[in-house]
Amino acid sequence: MRILHTSDWHLGHTLQGMEREYEHRAFLKWLIQQICFREIDVLLIAGDIFDTANPGAKAQELWYWFLAEALRAKPGLQIVGIAGNHDSAARLEAPDHLLRQFDIRMVGSLPRHADDAFDPAGVLVPLKDAEGKDRAIVIAMPFLRPGDLPEVEGEDPLIEGVRELYTRALEAAGPAKLPILAMGHCYLVAGKLSAISERKVLGGNQHALPTALFPEALAYVALGHLHLPQAMDGERIRYSGSPIPLSIAERDYPHSVTVLGIQPDGAVQQEQIRIPRVVDLIRIPDEGALPVAELLVKLGELATVPREEDTGKPMPFLELMVQLERPDGTLQAQLEAALEGKGYFLTGYKTQYPGAGQALGDEILTGRGLSDMTVEDVFRLRYASIFKSEPSPEHLAALHEIVDQVNQESVR
Repeated sequence: MRILHTSDWHLGHTLQGMEREYEHRAFLKWLIQQICFREIDVLLIAGDIFDTANPGAKAQELWYWFLAEALRAKPGLQIVGIAGNHDSAARLEAPDHLLRQFDIRMVGSLPRHADDAFDPAGVLVPLKDAEGKDRAIVIAMPFLRPGDLPEVEGEDPLIEGVRELYTRALEAAGPAKLPILAMGHCYLVAGKLSAISERKVLGGNQHALPTALFPEALAYVALGHLHLPQAMDGERIRYSGSPIPLSIAERDYPHSVTVLGIQPDGAVQQEQIRIPRVVDLIRIPDEGALPVAELLVKLGELATVPREEDTGKPMPFLELMVQLERPDGTLQAQLEAALEGKGYFLTGYKTQYPGAGQALGDEILTGRGLSDMTVEDVFRLRYASIFKSEPSPEHLAALHEIVDQVNQESVR
């Protein structure tokens, strides 16, 4: 039996206003090819199918296009998906009566009995091989919010609540005597986050779950939420990662999907399949930042790429890192002029300044307190800490204008 684990598609995602539909459609076509070529029996999608809870028409069309094309290309394919923190549970489950007719199971919210108690049978999905025989069971646990968790005693009620749900589901699946897998969409301790596109979930920014909450009896844990593919607890627990980079910071990730082979004795074999990149994401320079003059030379050396109108392929994404002595109001215009006609989409630029940028409470205010200072004093010190120079008369005039506006608003 062969299973493919993927997650974090984020259909409908945009990068600085640029749609990613071309990249997503290319990935989904490639995914269908892999399903057929590798004779996949089951596709697991571990959350964040959509980028927002209210995806646009294009994103929804792409989702249903994929389902139709995947089943047309590989009749008998079983698909199991769960909601992530970006998804609307109700939206994913709305077509459930229809999707089940095609062996597609979407678990958006925690199943409950009439008395509101957790129904573990609702997250158990038998996985069938090519002959239609049950070969394994997956616990399709959707993204969990604090309100989903039972009240459990312990040092950390959130962690113990999640552990309790998986334990109950595992006990309900036990009598089948089949290999048991689990799905989840969460942030685990020691998981590597991307710089921009992810955030910790469940109990706030400081909360993370231990790998130990997944019982050893689970043959494999298919996770979503972290965009960098990575294994935890050996190879038994794995994030498949996102199929495309969702920010420039993710451009060097080895985006992939994981193919599992369930052996007759229940052993699980794994293989990571690299996903081809169809649109480039470029940062200049790769590390650090360049002064404006050097950066403009680099931009002048960039090769011109074919126009999107001629190829149908979106222009490469480009992010610039600029080293400045002080703010420069002409910088945007200089960068855009250097890129004119070259065919790159400038996602933005980031600036670095020579100052350490330390907080006013560090070395800057030695012997002084904020209560002894005017707004202008604070502004001058902060400006000097970043730019190693005094603010210009224009900066001070703008500051005074803002302060006057705030004061006028406060007395109304």
